[in-house]
Amino acid sequence: MDFHWSEEQEMFLSLFRDFAQKEVAPRAEETDHQEKPPMEVLRKAAMQGFLGATLPEEQMGAGLDHVSYGLLIEELAKACLSTALIVAIHNSLVAETILAFGSPEQQETYLPMLAAGEAIGAFALNEADAGADFSRLTTQAVRQDDGYLLRGSKWWVANGEIAGLFIVFAASDPTANGRGLSAFLVEADTPGLKVAHREPTLGLRGLPLNVLYLDDCRVPAANRLGAEGEGYAIAAAALDRFRIALGSAALGISEAALAAGVRFASERKQFDALIAQKQAIQNFIAEAKARIEGLRYLVYHAGWLLDQGADVEEAAALVKLWAGEVARFVTDKMVQVHGGYGYMEEYPIARMYRDARALGLVGGPTELQRVTIARSLFAPLGVEILP
Repeated sequence: MDFHWSEEQEMFLSLFRDFAQKEVAPRAEETDHQEKPPMEVLRKAAMQGFLGATLPEEQMGAGLDHVSYGLLIEELAKACLSTALIVAIHNSLVAETILAFGSPEQQETYLPMLAAGEAIGAFALNEADAGADFSRLTTQAVRQDDGYLLRGSKWWVANGEIAGLFIVFAASDPTANGRGLSAFLVEADTPGLKVAHREPTLGLRGLPLNVLYLDDCRVPAANRLGAEGEGYAIAAAALDRFRIALGSAALGISEAALAAGVRFASERKQFDALIAQKQAIQNFIAEAKARIEGLRYLVYHAGWLLDQGADVEEAAALVKLWAGEVARFVTDKMVQVHGGYGYMEEYPIARMYRDARALGLVGGPTELQRVTIARSLFAPLGVEILP
């Protein structure tokens, strides 16, 4: 499949690139060093329609197809991976999930709010003892009158401290071994919900990761997202979309790292010769380029599959697996190209290296993607593959 952008996509790409370079890139180092989300950038992103990227226009969204949305995340990640992931979590995990599973009333209430940036979205799934294994979630949703009481805690809630709306997953039927999960829309000011401490991180320092406590947090039944017990399917669909967006983010930061390495190699001299003329450096550059182009096809193709309404579980796992591997490889090799300078915070490649490491963890670890891929290959033969 050959991806030639339409005239409209070319226009969007120019808009995304211009915004990323003028608004995001100049604040990237400050965002990292201060360890604060770039709220002013997010406000401007909302004004551009980026916080409702794939929502329909009647919900105040930009109505982008998923390939174009991927280009947005890619360009943001070239400038600042933290900013790109804040936007991807908000769109892929929250806004699109409400669009896919929300009632008309829920969509009318929350989607325009999210698109306008009046509320940032957060996805509260993981727990201290349960990450990718949904069957081990212990947060409970206890039915009471016309609502639910949520009891438990969530960990590594990205966007936690800046969120106005959470999608919270809890066991409405604890005996159903993970299939009794339900999802709930919980506003940040709901009594019983407390956003607690932020986890210090190696990279992605502009992306807040918080602990969330739910102490008899009462949610009306009208705020249950989808049917009772549908939480597993909702979470799985949301994570597939998010993993494809993570692929776009990995593509962006890898491209930025390669560009930094090429630029440095074309300027840095050793023994009166540019290091770009050394075969070892050329090998690093060429191998990085080859891996990036392989990732590019996987990402764009997965976005196209989303737009066709196809089942993307395997495609999303392939993207996520290769994205983490490519981003880690490219940033590592470009640190090597920089030599000792690559280990200094003065150079952006150090931030890229720290940030890219998270892509093997966020959205499900690399090892889990291998299980998903293997399962899809063995399933036709009747062989069950378990994590």
